[in-house]
Amino acid sequence: MTTMSIPTTARRDPSPLAARVGWDTLYALTAFPLGLLGFVITVVGVATGVATLIVWVGVLVLAATLVVSSWLARLERVRLVAMQGREPRPTTYRVGTGREGRVARLIAPLRDPQMWLDTLWGPLAFVTGLAAFIVTVVWWAGVLTGLTYWFWQIWLPQSEGNETLASLIGLGDGRLADSLLNLAIGLAALVTLPWVVRGAAWLHASLADVVLNGRSSMSARVERAEGARDAAQEAEAVALRRLERDIHDGPQQRLVRLTMDLGRARRQVGADPEQASATIESALEQARETLDELRALSRGIAPPLLVDRGLGVALDELVVRSAVPVTLVHDLPAGLSPHVETAVYFTVSEALTNVAKHSGADTADVRVVPNGSDLLVQVRDAGVGGAHPGKGQGLAGLAQRVAAVGGTLEVDSPVGGPTLVTARIPAG
Repeated sequence: MTTMSIPTTARRDPSPLAARVGWDTLYALTAFPLGLLGFVITVVGVATGVATLIVWVGVLVLAATLVVSSWLARLERVRLVAMQGREPRPTTYRVGTGREGRVARLIAPLRDPQMWLDTLWGPLAFVTGLAAFIVTVVWWAGVLTGLTYWFWQIWLPQSEGNETLASLIGLGDGRLADSLLNLAIGLAALVTLPWVVRGAAWLHASLADVVLNGRSSMSARVERAEGARDAAQEAEAVALRRLERDIHDGPQQRLVRLTMDLGRARRQVGADPEQASATIESALEQARETLDELRALSRGIAPPLLVDRGLGVALDELVVRSAVPVTLVHDLPAGLSPHVETAVYFTVSEALTNVAKHSGADTADVRVVPNGSDLLVQVRDAGVGGAHPGKGQGLAGLAQRVAAVGGTLEVDSPVGGPTLVTARIPAG
């Protein structure tokens, strides 16, 4: 048994008020016939399938009902994106494989929880679609009738003692009073129409989003969490291996030499004080270099400036230390988590290192700004381009570091430049 992911269309941009009312009206009016169709298919199919289970025909009827219901559900997902501007959410279905028998493939829909949810949507869509349809039709009727009543009321028959709505509520007799009252009703309905139609469409769309996309959204969040956990573990393992290698190749070797120099100086003190002094001076130089290397390594784990004074100051310091001139723009929200600040810092640091080593650019631009619930980190240079995570320029490790905090990394670097590294890191 494998899974099949069904993508949706691109999300529609927000519309002006008039277009918004039009899309909501169209969505609400079409919700009822589609809901009625889904209700009939669900009730008839499930009832027939259950009634004929004893002769096994019911299994195939139920499977066919689930498949047809899933087609209607996919149509509703397209409507959610195209008419309501909802986020497109790919949905995963179970599908049979060639390694399974024919019977197993035929009844595969019965083992798919998402298809049962799609089938449940049939009767639910009928209820909410009917409500949305009635509310929308009534409100539009109020608008059109009220605003045009003054025109077509002259064709209405009027008899002696005929009571109008205006006379019943004490506003006076005659066509004028009735026209003014209906005009007021039409204007009130017109003013409230966007919110009423929006509410009717929202009720139907929200329930559809929960039933049809809730499970896939939960699965997607679980997959992202598992991916972030795996990326964090891989990034941690890589960082530990690199740290171990750096300590072995750097400070450890210097400390070994320092130990040997101090031992030699102790033997030289009595026999050759001048040589012992030179050896001690060399040992001091080794100690200073070791300390510098340890400080550099500690910056690779958690930069002291970032820990002590925050991300803004740490980014400013990165720009000052950069080998190429950098223009920095940042707008940092308050209360960022330490792991988010660390991810942003190392994204900028690694990207600027790549600019200095590989791009051949004279300048670079860095932007760190909010973008919805994310922090948008962009590093741009006008160098030779051709950067790619597979080229061993540190971008693969950087992508892992960003993924470890639930973010994404994109590299746009055509040959000839420019190069744009974009990271989107959740700010929460």
